[in-house]
Amino acid sequence: MSALFTPLTLRSLEIPNRVWTSPMCMYSAASDGPETGVPTDFHLTHLASRAAGGAGLVMAEATGIRPDGRITPWDLGLWNDRQQQAFARITAAIRSHGSVPAIQLTHAGRKASVDKPWLTGVYIPQTEGGWQPVAPSPEPFTGRPAPHELTLDEIQQLVRDFAESAKRALAAGFQVVELHGAHGFLIHSFLSPASNHRTDTYGGSFENRLRFALDVVNAVRTVWPENLPVFFRTSATDWLTENPDDDREGWTSDDTVRLAKELRAHGVDLLDVSSGGMVADATIPVAPGYQVPFAAQARAATGIPTGAVGLILDPAQAEDIVASGQADAVLLGRELLRNPYWPQHAALELGAEPRWPEQYGYAVRRSSKR
Repeated sequence: MSALFTPLTLRSLEIPNRVWTSPMCMYSAASDGPETGVPTDFHLTHLASRAAGGAGLVMAEATGIRPDGRITPWDLGLWNDRQQQAFARITAAIRSHGSVPAIQLTHAGRKASVDKPWLTGVYIPQTEGGWQPVAPSPEPFTGRPAPHELTLDEIQQLVRDFAESAKRALAAGFQVVELHGAHGFLIHSFLSPASNHRTDTYGGSFENRLRFALDVVNAVRTVWPENLPVFFRTSATDWLTENPDDDREGWTSDDTVRLAKELRAHGVDLLDVSSGGMVADATIPVAPGYQVPFAAQARAATGIPTGAVGLILDPAQAEDIVASGQADAVLLGRELLRNPYWPQHAALELGAEPRWPEQYGYAVRRSSKR
């Protein structure tokens, strides 16, 4: 029996397998006008095809909780009725294939207001349709302008904004909400000493740097049903402190363990473990499965279920990650862009039953017998 293709139950939600679609930005929404941030036919096709491909959970890309929370002007958003209504047809399509619809909510913080990565990726100023980035401290990301330092009132408004977007996500039919606390975006920038230089209750000590993340979790958990799970994506390390050749202080894997204990106590059901993104020039030893040990560390130390990400390419590799207890699920990104039907083929390879759509299954099975 393949561990990768056994169900996982979180709260009362059963996810049919452990191969999940990682949130991947497509930068394909309208950038202005009434359709700003609204998912399109492209997003419907993109996400529904991963469900048809057999992924047990399909997570929509990093979605801005308000206009200045987007990474680019072409990102998805979830702050108005039009966006919510458009997401509803996507969640229905995902569920029609037996998969669980999930969404990642985010605020890009000091990394906001940039061009599409395949164009220039550079900061878009306010005079050209961009906006003023915000952050816990006026510490710029590499090559970008200094962000506005958030006031205490503005921080509390952001907490409310996360909760409002979560309410809309629920109304749109999502069964899982993930809070983006990684990759140098707003929540991560509060956590890391590399970017948080505040001296008030949201900065300084480890406990203070956790405060914004926990405030957001608490607010979202209040509006999210008790029977449905909340995920949290973390950058397990900034790849700074652990590097003997880098004298900058950053967030570490040991910090992630401490964070995981707090998140679990505050109602987070799974830690989606990535890394990096805080600075542009960190030295990262990229290799197949290079982030899996961080998921394993957090899981072993705290008991929180984890998702593993990062160059997980091969079915046997994914099976080993879950079967050995390093993580409870694997989230695939680029591999599912290359092959949306990776889960179906992996199931065959591992001796499990593929979840082909009914319209495909009869033909696929007939073909395989010839």
